[in-house]
Amino acid sequence: MRKRGAHPDIARSGRLSDLSPAYFGLVMATGIVSLAASMMEHEEIAMAMFYLNIVQYFILCALYALRAWCFPGRFFGDMFAHATGPGYFTTVAGTGILASQFLALRGNIAAGMAFWLVALLLWICLTYAVFMVLTVKSDKPTLDKGINGSWLLAVVATQALSVSSALLAARIGQPYRLELNLMALSMWLWGGMLYIWMMSLIFYRYAFFRFSPGDLAPPYWINMGAMAISTLAGSHLILNAPHAPYLMSLLPFLKGFTVFYWATGTWWIPMLLLLGIWRYVFERFPFEYDPLYWGAVFPLGMYSACTWQMDRAMEFGFLSAVPRVFLYIALAAWAVTFLGMLRTLLRTVPGK
Repeated sequence: MRKRGAHPDIARSGRLSDLSPAYFGLVMATGIVSLAASMMEHEEIAMAMFYLNIVQYFILCALYALRAWCFPGRFFGDMFAHATGPGYFTTVAGTGILASQFLALRGNIAAGMAFWLVALLLWICLTYAVFMVLTVKSDKPTLDKGINGSWLLAVVATQALSVSSALLAARIGQPYRLELNLMALSMWLWGGMLYIWMMSLIFYRYAFFRFSPGDLAPPYWINMGAMAISTLAGSHLILNAPHAPYLMSLLPFLKGFTVFYWATGTWWIPMLLLLGIWRYVFERFPFEYDPLYWGAVFPLGMYSACTWQMDRAMEFGFLSAVPRVFLYIALAAWAVTFLGMLRTLLRTVPGK
C-alpha cells in the first residue's frame, strides 16, 4: 500500500524515507565556510556559497516536509531514537547560521531576524521534545550503542543561536539590543554546560567500551566543532561588551572561557586526525560519501572562523595565519564532500 500523499516513484525507491535527519549539516558547513571566507576577504567565494546555501536550505526544507508527510513513522521514529534524534538539531544550527549569513554578509536585518526566529522556535520544540521523549521512553540502548558525537549537535544548535543573537544585537538599537545580548549570553552559558555533560559521557564511552572503526562516525568531529562555535559565540560577546554594561562587568570571565573553549577545540584536532588515520589507513574502513561527512566539514570551517574572531576580540594579533590555513583546508573538504554528494545523487537518478 502506498504511503499517503507519496509519489509512487518516491515511495518505491525509499530514498526519501531514508533521508538523513542530519542532512542540514550541508547548510551548516556551507554557511560557516562562506562566513569564514568573508572574514578573510574572499568575498566572491563567500557570496557564491551564500546564495548556494539559500537554495540548499529551501530544498532541504521541502524534502524534510515531504518526508514527514509521506513517511511520518520514519520521520518521527528517527527523531525519538537515541542514535538519530540529535541529528535533527542540524535544522536549528543550519537556520541559525543562515541567519548569521544574512546579517554578516548582506546586512539584511529583516531576513536575519526572520531566520533567527525560526531557529529559536525549532530549538525550543526539538530541545524539549527530543530530550523529554528520550528521558521517559522505556526501551533504551546501552551507553556504547546510544551515544555518539551527533549528540553534541544540541550544543552546536544552542551556540548557533548565541552567535546569531549577538550578531543581531550588534546591528540594532534599543529596546532590543540588551535583551538580545542577554539571550546570546544565556545560550552561550547553557551550551557550555551541555557540552560538559555530554562530552563526559562520550569520553567515558571512548575509554571504557570497545571501539571499532564503524563507531568512529564523522560526527565525532563535532567534539571539536562544538568548542569552535562556542569560541565564536564568546568572541562576539566580547566584541558586544561595550554596548551592554553587564557584559562589560563579565569581560574577564568571557575572555577566559572563550580561550578555554578554543584551547579545548584545538586539543581535539590532533586526536581526531590520529583516530581518522587509524580508521581509514590501519583498519581500511571504506571511504564513501555519507551525509554525516558534512558534520566533519563544518568543524573545519568553524575553527577557521572562530580563531579569526577570537584573535580580533582578544587583540592577540599573532594568530591570523592559523584561520587562513584552516580556511583552505575547509574549502578543500567542502569541495570533495560536495562532489561526493553530487556523484551519489547522480547514481540514484532513475535510468542512470
